[in-house]
Amino acid sequence: MDSNLLIVYLTVLLAILGSSSWFVVRQILKTRKLEMSLERLENKLTIEKGTAQEYYELGSIYVDKKLYSQAIVLFQKALKAKDLEGEENQAVIYNALGFAHFGQEQYDIAIRQYKEALKLQPEYVTSLNNLGHAYERKKLTAQALEIYEQALACDPDNATAKQRVESLRKRLVIYN
Repeated sequence: MDSNLLIVYLTVLLAILGSSSWFVVRQILKTRKLEMSLERLENKLTIEKGTAQEYYELGSIYVDKKLYSQAIVLFQKALKAKDLEGEENQAVIYNALGFAHFGQEQYDIAIRQYKEALKLQPEYVTSLNNLGHAYERKKLTAQALEIYEQALACDPDNATAKQRVESLRKRLVIYN
């Protein structure tokens, strides 16, 4: 009886250690890939001008690392790049630019960038969610609710917008 219990405990322990190891190795590989991309792009862009895609990619890496001011510069370069085509690509970059400003708590600038993205792509749900979040941070509850409802009109399954609409409606009822 005791040996069976010991075997069960050891099996469970090995399973936990094995799955933990898998997650650690996966994270290491992901981080390594990110760092290699970072190094490759930094080296290339210090030597020569890059494409809009390269500036955007490096800016996104900087955002992940919370290096917002460096990311802003790169997103601005991406917008000015001669090879940037299509309103959809511009909208993505404006949204990323807004996100970088939001990370620096520059909410008014972030709002302006999100609105630029939405001028180009009016049903860009990610930008709508981000704009709603920026309005919330500025304590503009009614505007945030309106934007989240607009996001739901574009994507009725949007979990973020559903949650925020519900929360903001409750908050507005309490205040009124």
